[in-house]
Amino acid sequence: MKSRDTLIRLRRFQVDEKRRRVAQIEMMMADFNRMVVELDREVAHEEARAGITDPAHFAYPTYARAAATRRDNMRQSALALEGQLAEAKAELGEAFEELKKVEILEDRERTAERAAAGAREQAEMDAIGLGRARA
Repeated sequence: MKSRDTLIRLRRFQVDEKRRRVAQIEMMMADFNRMVVELDREVAHEEARAGITDPAHFAYPTYARAAATRRDNMRQSALALEGQLAEAKAELGEAFEELKKVEILEDRERTAERAAAGAREQAEMDAIGLGRARA
């Protein structure tokens, strides 16, 4: 019984860790996407200021080129995080299933213990009733 309680606490801790990991990855992806939008805006502003939108043009603004490169890197990072997010969600699902298995087993054990205690109590009451009926 004690070891099962410890196992349940361990499984809950693992589920919480997996949830935190999923939340962390989602937050990182949101940050990256926000930065991509911001960099898109900065590139458009710099292109409008310079009047040149062709990155191959010799006078294309250096800052716009650097911001566009950084934006593309952020997009790649966000795409890489999508794979990690899918993996983290799968791990969370597995951890949750393991927790539920242990909790169901615990519930069955407690139900069986209650049924056994009820049967013992009923047997004691029957013995008392038979003892009084004989007397």
